[in-house]
Amino acid sequence: MATHEREYRMDELAEAAGVPVRTVRFYRERKLLPAPRREGRIAWYNDHHLARLQTITALLERGHTLGGIAELMDAWESGRHDVGELLGLDPALPTRWSEEEPLRLTPEGLADHYGDQATAENLATALDIGYIAVDGDDVVHVSRRLLEASAALVREGLPLAEVLATGRDMRDRMDPLAERFVELARTYVLPDAEADLQSGDTTRLTEAIARLRPLVQAVVEAELALAIDRRLREELGR
Repeated sequence: MATHEREYRMDELAEAAGVPVRTVRFYRERKLLPAPRREGRIAWYNDHHLARLQTITALLERGHTLGGIAELMDAWESGRHDVGELLGLDPALPTRWSEEEPLRLTPEGLADHYGDQATAENLATALDIGYIAVDGDDVVHVSRRLLEASAALVREGLPLAEVLATGRDMRDRMDPLAERFVELARTYVLPDAEADLQSGDTTRLTEAIARLRPLVQAVVEAELALAIDRRLREELGR
């Protein structure tokens, strides 16, 4: 006897996924959920929509942005329904280099950090950069440290718009640098990483990441400090 896939109305889907109905609507508008099956004026969702919602929630909790999730979901569309494992949701895989802690806030809580500079324009910029994501009634910031540091810079007198513009510029510059470090690690430190992962052994990869993390961070922090020293001397000279 053939088994029929379960279908849900929007409110039933939201309840099953543990998210507000408005979140389902928002994800549909952002093309994060595929179109439902229409029967007259009724929209029917299925278990694939439920799995997608659960994956989005898990990715947001790990600090991914909605923009990044939309790109990563291409793997799902191509038939790779183990996308959660591919994107690092499997705790056995050491896919996270950073130790940044995402932070869930109410919109009011986020505004408390920035005062009157928490304007719609600045929040839209933060969303575009990937610093924040909207999840139902809440806002998820990708990094507690970034949030606290940017709020402190605003209290020191820097306009939030300038802090965000600098953050966007840093991200653009950091990507090639990160690519270079990963290329060096893959070539000289982890030449057998692919074979290890295929065999299910993540021990060497985990240990190598633990060794490399403080070393790479020390190099980047030292170079940035030296660069600021040079700029400060130039400015003081003028």
